[in-house]
Amino acid sequence: MKQLFFTLTLIFCIQVFSQTPCSGGFASSFPCNEIDLYSNLTITQLGGTATAEGNDIWGWTDPLDNKEYAIIGLTSHTAFVDITNPTTPIYLGKLPTATVNSIWRDIKVYNNYAFIVSEASNHGMQVFDLTKLRNVVSPPVNFTQDAYYNGFGRCHNIVINEATGFAYAVGTLTFSGGPHFINIQDPLNPTAAGGYSAEAYTHDAQVVIYNGPDTEHNGKEIFFGANENQVVVVDVSNKANPILLSTFTYTNADYVHQGWLTDDQKYFILGDETDESTYGFNTKSVIIDMSNLDNPVLKTNYFGPTNAIDHNGYVDGNDFYLANYRAGLRIIDIADIDNGNLNEVAFFDTYPTSNTANYNGAWSVYPYFASGSIIVSDIERGLFVLKKSNTLSSNTFNENEFRVYVDNKSNLLKIEASNEIDEVCMYNILGSQVKNGNGNKLLTLDLDISDLNSGVYIVKINNATTKKIVIN
Repeated sequence: MKQLFFTLTLIFCIQVFSQTPCSGGFASSFPCNEIDLYSNLTITQLGGTATAEGNDIWGWTDPLDNKEYAIIGLTSHTAFVDITNPTTPIYLGKLPTATVNSIWRDIKVYNNYAFIVSEASNHGMQVFDLTKLRNVVSPPVNFTQDAYYNGFGRCHNIVINEATGFAYAVGTLTFSGGPHFINIQDPLNPTAAGGYSAEAYTHDAQVVIYNGPDTEHNGKEIFFGANENQVVVVDVSNKANPILLSTFTYTNADYVHQGWLTDDQKYFILGDETDESTYGFNTKSVIIDMSNLDNPVLKTNYFGPTNAIDHNGYVDGNDFYLANYRAGLRIIDIADIDNGNLNEVAFFDTYPTSNTANYNGAWSVYPYFASGSIIVSDIERGLFVLKKSNTLSSNTFNENEFRVYVDNKSNLLKIEASNEIDEVCMYNILGSQVKNGNGNKLLTLDLDISDLNSGVYIVKINNATTKKIVIN
């Protein structure tokens, strides 16, 4: 017998509805709030062995057809997954490590190429042409790199400023671990462009053409580095003569790990990877006011609801997406950051058994797909494809206008209305219409659903009001 559960929704794009909604605090076995699970590929489904682990993740949208791809690092390789249909991701294949295995791998994308580094000995930088993903006939396949840069061996992270076509390899054995500049404007011919060693090792960074509140530096290429014991702000416009603008540290700094600017470039939201385990407080994000690049100051600290360790975080609009290790993905509303107010509004816990301060669970997150898909890499559980539940929700729908329910004896979807029903349509997860009924301006309508498979459907009434239906 079918069971139907209803949540009120507003049609935005049929293809984005969740196959496993967050309901009652869970999506499948994963604790959640306002985030739906679309799919999960395990480490072995991504080509890894039973002992392999997941690490970094990034995304690519093909400009030719807007297909979306996840690029996820694993111990032995980089995996490529077509997530265009988020409920049925396709593992296309892998690019093996350049040398030996490593639990650290990092990926960024520029001009339809992926640039991949690793802490593996003598690994260098692999360059992979992502357009090869368009024509994979019999996945999964073993790919080969299209170019290679050997100006360094091991490397912890790769940072790319897509506006200038420069990559910044950080945590190498060159330039005292500081940024190693690479011109990648011709992706198949990466060339050395200098580096910066004065502030020693950089763990991770963001580089932008600055257009923020400090007008003195507008138009310059600015490097924001997380340098283990401090944040550094460096003008790297002239690769032959980088200029240190400022440094910043804070109380209880333990390991300055990674940060990201708000869209207006006013604040830098910083994560410290070891302060939770050292000092025992809950997940802490340090909000740095960058209104004056020559003198950054502390704005506030945000503390999350668990004591899990924070790892990588990224900003998109008013949301800060944080890969929070054992606490999974957290989404924090930063709309009122000017007043020091940050509030968690959603989460999806990829590591359900514990939220303690240990190095398991969510490694990184990529939240920039136009479809709303959010991809998360988990050390033990592989790739998660998620979406916000409230992307499609409507808080203004008046439940008194329509009553929708199932008559289980007859397998009918029954719709009753306080106003006339003109038309009712049902769509499956792929956006294909599976049912249609003409209400003939009556107040009731029955649809036979006996031939529908289990899954998610959308009921659209009068081409406006919609309900999301899960048939189990």
